[in-house]
Amino acid sequence: MKTFKLRSLQLLESQEEQIEQHTIDLLDGLIINREDDQLRWVIEAYVSHDYFSFLNALYEDQNEIIIRAKITKKSNEPATFITKITGINEIGNNMNVLFIGTLVDRRMTEVETLLSVLSEEGYKGKALLSAFKKRI
Repeated sequence: MKTFKLRSLQLLESQEEQIEQHTIDLLDGLIINREDDQLRWVIEAYVSHDYFSFLNALYEDQNEIIIRAKITKKSNEPATFITKITGINEIGNNMNVLFIGTLVDRRMTEVETLLSVLSEEGYKGKALLSAFKKRI
């Protein structure tokens, strides 16, 4: 396994006909390449408890979530992952959120273009994610 510093985190969500980006302000975070046979990554975000309602709703839905994460340096291009939230732990006034998912092996501009096209084609919610996964 290889562990890296998580520098920034955005969640991409389909809202009607647009893709909405939710920037999550990190207090700290790690990203771990598990190097397992499923090529999964674990993303741990330590954030303010202010995000609890939003992230807990995503956790309870158990839907896949597309996230963008900057790793090691803020100047790096963000990597895109298809994930699920596997746990939320309250820690005083803060909390950690655990995601597990796979890296989308494409440049971000290609991913954004594909999401835009799918959105214009009328895909939403689970159908958007399904169409996205089929086309990548």
